Amino acid sequence: MQVEVKKIVKYCEEYLGVDKWKDYCINGLQVEGAPRISKIITGVSWSEKFIKAAIKKNAKAIMVHHGLFKSHIDFPPQVKGIVKGRLKLLLENNINMLGFHLPLDAHPVIGNNISILKLLGLKKTDTINSPEYGEIGFIGEYKEGVLFNEFLEKVNIVLNTKSYIIPAGPKKVKRVGIVSGGASPDYKIAAELDVDTYICGDVRESIVRAVEETKINFINAGHYNTEKLGVINLGNLIAKKFGVEVEFIDIPCDV
Repeated sequence: MQVEVKKIVKYCEEYLGVDKWKDYCINGLQVEGAPRISKIITGVSWSEKFIKAAIKKNAKAIMVHHGLFKSHIDFPPQVKGIVKGRLKLLLENNINMLGFHLPLDAHPVIGNNISILKLLGLKKTDTINSPEYGEIGFIGEYKEGVLFNEFLEKVNIVLNTKSYIIPAGPKKVKRVGIVSGGASPDYKIAAELDVDTYICGDVRESIVRAVEETKINFINAGHYNTEKLGVINLGNLIAKKFGVEVEFIDIPCDV
């Protein structure tokens, strides 16, 4: 079954509420390809390896969380280097690229952050508001505390990751803040909301001692591994609504 790409794009834009987000990429169609498609390959980040995998699957559309960002093309526009190579592959093979970034982190039903919260069995009790981007993360709680080591093991299992930790908080985890991807600086916002544990997808040298002094548990579960769920969920919605084939391709990344 073939479906017009513009119908899929419109559905995603409306479902995710992309218009309300100030982002550094277009949330929607980023590269135009074939007008009608029957298959979409989803993934976390666009790359030569990912695009070639989609070509092998004879797909005319890819959908990613990390697509074409403003930082990839200079202004005035200049396309060169690895971006030129990736775009060449897409254009030569008439492949569309859809990208959804912050709206897919923050969506309250299928987003990365709420999905992690649900997988960990937490009950949503609050939101984390970034001063730059708005309401993007969530706070969840356990009725009874869970030992930190047990909680960490669960994080590593459900996200298929190996986390970097700063275990500076209580031995029992009860109130957890979650902001996927490169959100380590937002530990400060989460700490002000009285979390005992904070999960994100990166760590920076400048925050290590600060986290220790803040006395919370910090879990960097990996940028890639904290941001798979949203695009998988959106792909499943598209498959159900439009009847197209959707496949997630995992290009593992430990970072």
